Amino acid sequence: MFEIAAIVIVLGAILVLYRALKGPRVYDRALAVNIIGTKTVILLALIGFIYERPHFLDIALVYALINFIATIAFLKYMETGGLD
Repeated sequence: MFEIAAIVIVLGAILVLYRALKGPRVYDRALAVNIIGTKTVILLALIGFIYERPHFLDIALVYALINFIATIAFLKYMETGGLD
């Protein structure tokens, strides 16, 4: 059951990858990369649950924080031209 969910998440990430590569604007591409990062967090949590390794949740949380901070920093850089 959870293996099927993991496969569906990977297929969804592949579909979003198209938007990241062909997005008409930079903001569409940033959103697509953020969605891929979110799907990665969910996939890490599922893998940890499937293989009964709860420390994968810690890794998923750290990755989610890095993804969030990187997205905010990138969008601020694109809006103002700097990180000041």
